[in-house]
Amino acid sequence: MSGAPAAEVSWSDPSQRVPLITLGVLTLLLVLAYLDTFSLVSEEWQLPLYSHGYIVPIFALGLLWVRFQPFRPVPAIERWIGLFILVLGLSLRLFGVYMTMAPVDRYSFLISIVGLFMLVGGFHTIRWAGPALGFLFFMFPLPSWVEHNLLWRLQNLASVGSTFVLQTMGVAAFCEGNLIKVPGANLNIADACSGLRMLTIFFALAVAMVFLIERPWWDKFIILLSAIPIALAVNIIRITLTGLLYMAVGQDNEFAKKLGHDWAGFFMMPLALGFLWIELQILERLTVPVEAAQYKPVGARAATIPVR
Repeated sequence: MSGAPAAEVSWSDPSQRVPLITLGVLTLLLVLAYLDTFSLVSEEWQLPLYSHGYIVPIFALGLLWVRFQPFRPVPAIERWIGLFILVLGLSLRLFGVYMTMAPVDRYSFLISIVGLFMLVGGFHTIRWAGPALGFLFFMFPLPSWVEHNLLWRLQNLASVGSTFVLQTMGVAAFCEGNLIKVPGANLNIADACSGLRMLTIFFALAVAMVFLIERPWWDKFIILLSAIPIALAVNIIRITLTGLLYMAVGQDNEFAKKLGHDWAGFFMMPLALGFLWIELQILERLTVPVEAAQYKPVGARAATIPVR
């Protein structure tokens, strides 16, 4: 005799209130403990490069809501592991504050909150809450050495790539460092034109999409790998069109400046998302989930095997 299926337990069930309240109170206390850190981080959110930082915690909360699974009894060993991770994160925070190492202080929050969730809900909670907690990484500014190294590399790639595209189109374009010379105009690929902001925001969106879509793991992996070249390609398209515009109407034209520097930036994200949508359509036609595949002998009908 087969037993009746177990009733699903929702987040509003009375048995879930104690762990939910405990988790909520401890998370609030942890945020208050990092309040000075978040105050400094919020100042970085005023910069265009990290202006998306405000929506990251909101999306993480939504992801927790969507992926929520009922709490289960937690073995004592898992609680001890969670406590160890929490103490490790807080210790790293003290070290980062003492040594004035802002990245260590900031990223220690991620370790601390993982330990807190582990302490309350064990490995089961980490499985469904892990993606949301990991997504919080995108609300923190990149370490300065990472930002600077990415900045000049992206500037160089954007300059070389845009020059190549212009030359392929028959334009007499020449690249000198981060300066692209075209007939009648010079394009200076400044920090704001490097594409780092686009890359940061778009990669965060790609990660969010991977968490939400129902696709095989290899499709998700390809999406993550393609985020960087798509962001770079979109920036090259922007610079190339700006160069063609300057050649057509002149570099001193106010409308051309406004269109090339400001308005074109607003179209970069929709264009990148459009490329991502095309990629999803291609992957949907190239790959078939295993559970959806129907196997049948070639050239013959599937035989029914009797069960004895």
